[in-house]
Amino acid sequence: MATDAEHAANADPVGNAEPAPGAEATTSIYIASSEGETGKSIVALGLLVLLSATGGRVGVFRPISRAAAGERDHVLDLLIDYDSVDIPYEDCLGVTYEQVHEDPEGAIAEIVARYHALRSRCDRVVIVGSDYTDVGTPSELSYNARIAANLSAPMVLALRAIDRSPAELRGLAEASIAEVTAAHATPIALVANRCDPDRLDEIHAQLVRTGIPALCLPEEPVLFAPTMGELKEALGATMYSGDEELLDREALRVMVGGMTVEHILERLTDGTVVITPADRSDVLLALVNANTAQGFPRLSGIILNGGLKPHPMIEALVSGLKPTLPIISCQQGTYDTARAAAHTRGRLGAGSARKIEAALALIDTHVDPEQVLHSLNVATPTVVTPQMFEYRLVSRARADRKHIVLPEGDDDRILRAANRLARRGVADLTLLGDPDDVRARAVELGLDLGDVSVIDPAASGYLDEFAEIYTELRKHKGMEFERAQEKMRDVSYFGTMMVHTGRADGMVSGASHTTAHTIRPAFEIIKTKPGVSTVSSVFFMCLADKVLAYGDCAIVPDPTDEQLADIAISSARTSAAFGIDPRVALLSYSTGTSGSGADVEKVKTATELVRERAPELLVEGPIQYDAAVEPSVAETKMPDSPVAGRATVLIFPDLNTGNNTYKAVQRSAGAVAIGPVLQGLNKPINDLSRGALVSDIVNTVAITAIQAQQAQAEQTVAPAETGGEEER
Repeated sequence: MATDAEHAANADPVGNAEPAPGAEATTSIYIASSEGETGKSIVALGLLVLLSATGGRVGVFRPISRAAAGERDHVLDLLIDYDSVDIPYEDCLGVTYEQVHEDPEGAIAEIVARYHALRSRCDRVVIVGSDYTDVGTPSELSYNARIAANLSAPMVLALRAIDRSPAELRGLAEASIAEVTAAHATPIALVANRCDPDRLDEIHAQLVRTGIPALCLPEEPVLFAPTMGELKEALGATMYSGDEELLDREALRVMVGGMTVEHILERLTDGTVVITPADRSDVLLALVNANTAQGFPRLSGIILNGGLKPHPMIEALVSGLKPTLPIISCQQGTYDTARAAAHTRGRLGAGSARKIEAALALIDTHVDPEQVLHSLNVATPTVVTPQMFEYRLVSRARADRKHIVLPEGDDDRILRAANRLARRGVADLTLLGDPDDVRARAVELGLDLGDVSVIDPAASGYLDEFAEIYTELRKHKGMEFERAQEKMRDVSYFGTMMVHTGRADGMVSGASHTTAHTIRPAFEIIKTKPGVSTVSSVFFMCLADKVLAYGDCAIVPDPTDEQLADIAISSARTSAAFGIDPRVALLSYSTGTSGSGADVEKVKTATELVRERAPELLVEGPIQYDAAVEPSVAETKMPDSPVAGRATVLIFPDLNTGNNTYKAVQRSAGAVAIGPVLQGLNKPINDLSRGALVSDIVNTVAITAIQAQQAQAEQTVAPAETGGEEER
């Protein structure tokens, strides 16, 4: 882990630790701590994402769960969302605290048996130790160490650095190491969480003196702050007003608003929750209005205490203002309300989107994956999982950041994706939309857009320049400057022109616009690459153990044999650019010479055209899907083919077949479908499904950034006038 840029450049961030010569590769890692609030779940999440990204099937095991009967373990729920195996929640649990108290030895035997049942289904397992509470007679850390020794799992020790000096933290680490080794377990790494950001080097220097590799993560307030929803639950409060979706905003600070309004206002900061009696109408109205006023901080919420309700006239006024700010009402007095709020701990759970993003950004920024995996001596399976493919996309995009424009700045999914991309340094971003509206909504959602640029096309200084360029590009269609200005006020045209003029390297749109609205400007402005006459698309289908490319599933309805050959060649090149060794299968209802008909003949002709135009490619067609991907079927139907049974790029004969097949595989086989990735354009423009999730948007931006890297490397020439596609 690198504590800062200089550290990363000049030192082994985990203390120059080397795996022992001939040491057996680690298959499971046990994460434990000697106290509460260490951020153990953050460490577990980061390690799980890192291991999943290296390939293989990574599972999660929770030896002891605090979840009561009928409840679920929130840490396990969080991690199951990120593992790379489909194992039921119940199979990932060992025993309960009650079982440990009743029979500590019997509980260990049960844990071992349940662990090995899960281990047989995984390549690696992340084991998350118990939460800090007394367990039987021995200390909890010792008991966890005994479990780790019985599971033959080396231990990563999480340490809480907040309110401790570096020397004190080293003392805690040494005591924890001694306790673990006394129980015959093996500590292999220390992770100091919640460190003073200004003392990371000093803390690291102290911890490596223990002889154990050490990582240091700075304090990130959002990770430990309770959300408004958690405060509502802790207080037994009811929703009085506002947007319930904003209950997931973190309360970074809780303040009792017992003074006069002007003094309350001058003490507000972003993320503050104000506690005020419900009959303080002046405070309520001032806070509601301040939260929407320019120049004032954005609050996380208001807590009305005392069991009262505002006067009916005040209530009517608040209702008329239609505030989105969450306002909750509780029965407790001011002291009890403040006390309960102060003792409410924020949890990193499966639904904690902002916390998860903050945790992953922390890991991305401060952990060197290769050094960590090397020091942990983690085996690297050859299986490629969806998590591995997605991680590699983000890593490649981050390695050479490109500028991507997102035209749909009024869509909450785009804002959440922009927040994630910005925090993790995947790309430089520009959103299109009214800057005040976009940023206000981002703050309402608890998002930090940081250095993300926001441009209003209608008010932009680029508008006339873009209109002039567009007028020139379309003068053969009778385009006039005034009409071109209107076109450039459209976010899709404006974003495309940003790419055309080099003010952005690529564009991603389609979350709230049709495919035609997204790609028509590209046909008119960006146009196709020299030698390419067909713009098409490919989906990366991430199955449990491999990634396949499907084309075309989004653009060309009924391709001719020439177009089908174009699609196959473009898909092969796109696949190769993303690390997939292209073995191309042109699909049909017939394999080889077993069938006939116009549709089969089209595929035969297209296959021959591919062989003529790209003789370096391995290609087969016509071939049925099962013969293309299943070796046993290929052995019967096409035994001498270098592609049959091993195809990685599957080309469908028409859009109807391709679109339905990718959706069937996505929904029925649980595959992750990344795309569509457009191919054939001079510069990268990519379309989103209108049902796109935030993760889909992040992946598509990463893909677009990688395409921009490749375009730069190839020194793409000026857009060619190809004609045929621009009218679509």
